[in-house]
Amino acid sequence: MSLIKGGLLDRRGFLKTTAATAMAASLPMGGAMAAPKRGGHLRIGKGHGQTTDTLNPGTWENGNTIGASFAIHGRLTEVAADGSVVPELAESWEASADASEWTVKLRQGVTFHSGKSVTVEDVVASINFHRGEGSTSAAGPIVAPITEIVIQGDDTILFKLDGGNADFPFILTDYHLTIHPAKDDSIDWQSGDGCGSYILKNFSPGVSTMMERNPNHWRDTVGFFDSIELLALVDLNARTTALVSGDVDVIDRLDLKTVGLLGRDKNVNIQSVSGTAHYTIPMNSGVGPFNDNNVRQALKYGINREELVEKILFGYGSVGNDHPIGAGQRYYNSELEQKTYDPDKSKWYLKEAGLDSLSIELSSADAAFGGAVDAAVLYQASAAAGGIEINVIREPNDGYWSDVWMKKNMVFSYWSGRPVEDQMFATAYKCDASWNESFWCNDRFDDLMVQARAELDEDKRRAMYWEMQDLCSNQGSSVIPMFNDYVFAVNKKIALPETMGTNWDLDGERWAERWSFA
Repeated sequence: MSLIKGGLLDRRGFLKTTAATAMAASLPMGGAMAAPKRGGHLRIGKGHGQTTDTLNPGTWENGNTIGASFAIHGRLTEVAADGSVVPELAESWEASADASEWTVKLRQGVTFHSGKSVTVEDVVASINFHRGEGSTSAAGPIVAPITEIVIQGDDTILFKLDGGNADFPFILTDYHLTIHPAKDDSIDWQSGDGCGSYILKNFSPGVSTMMERNPNHWRDTVGFFDSIELLALVDLNARTTALVSGDVDVIDRLDLKTVGLLGRDKNVNIQSVSGTAHYTIPMNSGVGPFNDNNVRQALKYGINREELVEKILFGYGSVGNDHPIGAGQRYYNSELEQKTYDPDKSKWYLKEAGLDSLSIELSSADAAFGGAVDAAVLYQASAAAGGIEINVIREPNDGYWSDVWMKKNMVFSYWSGRPVEDQMFATAYKCDASWNESFWCNDRFDDLMVQARAELDEDKRRAMYWEMQDLCSNQGSSVIPMFNDYVFAVNKKIALPETMGTNWDLDGERWAERWSFA
């Protein structure tokens, strides 16, 4: 047991740490800043949430439930603001030489909000909740490599994998993998009993989530608000008006057309953070005409990516290349040819498919992302020059993720990305992944994913991930036209850390823990 050890594994792959750096990395970012002030009631309006939301961690899929989960619950590890993985409920970890076995030591003295101690049995039950053939959890694919979990005493758990995985500590940061009380061979998720820095007081799906600070949380370096009111404000105008009027202190997913005007408000602070977030247009590869890769390629060359970045993101982002790996990630394929708008290529690929023209429907709603309907209209106009007729269907915001996404054959979607390549690919591109939104299945891709996960040679691993990005881009069934910056607004009375997380919106969705009132 030696190769990967301790409590800090940064995204560049340096496998070294000390207890001191691990502890420092787990604290709120900000260097020599004064200690955050405690107190006050935070009101945050998010452009997410629907009436079908639940407290079941296997179903969380939008910024409302994800943000609340980081406040209410704990995980074994977490992604720090600098992108490194640091201890949370896990005090430390150690890997075997081939990274196929991971021994995790559980932090002692942590309790759930109910007063019950967090035990190794709770951890095992919580991870097992997402495992097995009967699991419907969206995290199923990322925990599938776990073949056995063995309790070794009161504070130690051994995870046995079906192969080496150098990124396993990052996998445990996944927002679904929250630790809940064990109950009846499963977990008690219905009560909302967590071990996070905030206690759930009321949950009204699609409306609001009320939380109060946990006075018994195991660390006093997080959780500075006395209480939090998280509101589902999917309507962009309502969200913006709530901030300007002072009804909320924070909003996400701004109207980028008017962000400059909003920034003139003397009480508003605009923030823009680049990360792994991206917008997708998945096509159901299991049905015609999307089961023909020539058609998929025609559609990829029919979209004007630069125009979307300019007119939808207003420069707050960059063009995508039909794969989900961001330019700042460790194994980004910098040599993959960038697709550009080319109506002639669209026509050529249609002919290869035996078609002179193509008529399809594209579902969109601003629930997917602000400006998604406008983006669909722009796509409609650009694709027409290549012989593709797109009929834009404007869907209702409420229920979009339950009734449209992964139900209609071509839709708009968004992803915040994942801190490591394997996690993103396993979540949404593996053949049997619950959230494989395009239903694309490529055996070569799946084989490479397993090989790359276990490969400890950096050069060999990079070559595999580069090929996987190529497969997504040129054979996959998702148009990925652009990567968006996280652009959000806060009242100037909110104190923000000097360094903010880029793995999710709003400081890696750790706003409840890291922010405070000035």
